[in-house]
Amino acid sequence: MKSTAIVLAAGKGKRMNSSIHKQYLLLAGRPVICYSLETFQKCPFIDEIILVAGEGEEEYCRHEIAEKYGFDKVSRILPGGRERYDSVYAGLKAASGCDFVYIHDGARPFVDDKMLCRAREAVEKYQACVVGMPVKDTIKVMDQEGFAAATPERKSLFMVQTPQVFAYDVIRRAYDEVMSGENIQVTDDAMMVEKAMNIKVKLVEGSYENIKITTPEDLRIAECFCAK
Repeated sequence: MKSTAIVLAAGKGKRMNSSIHKQYLLLAGRPVICYSLETFQKCPFIDEIILVAGEGEEEYCRHEIAEKYGFDKVSRILPGGRERYDSVYAGLKAASGCDFVYIHDGARPFVDDKMLCRAREAVEKYQACVVGMPVKDTIKVMDQEGFAAATPERKSLFMVQTPQVFAYDVIRRAYDEVMSGENIQVTDDAMMVEKAMNIKVKLVEGSYENIKITTPEDLRIAECFCAK
């Protein structure tokens, strides 16, 4: 069974208010993206890593990330697309021939081995899974006028993270079908499978520390996790 990690590093990170893309910002002395790449590099059942970078950043990632930090499982570095799903689709096409694919946001530095093992066990049984955690806060559904319209039961809500892990044939067929249409409205890879395939997506325990670096506050929180 061959497993491939697709690590996404094509985001612009506009909410960081930085000229440097968030995945390349330094976190405890290393670029943010190095942390997740290191986890996949060391994981014994991940056979290769496909890094999807911003267009024009491929050589930077090759020399300043993959080669500099010794990530020799990075087999290909591809240019991403305009939207996240375009970048994932490019990675999936390059991953042809694998059995399972682990799709991960490069701006989530705290994925760990235990998380990957739980995802592996789930995907082998259910063909599709995503990691995440139960929501801590009460959530309100807002109407068009800005008023609270409904309050979903908190125990039924799950905060989705990455990696999102699939049997390759399942996620590839889902992407092929959805991407061939028009007016694509999806926010994550699980939604691709939910829209196109008759397969339920299993929810797997992630970690409350598995945050995505999106704003300057997130980077400060990540620095605290690193110090710990």
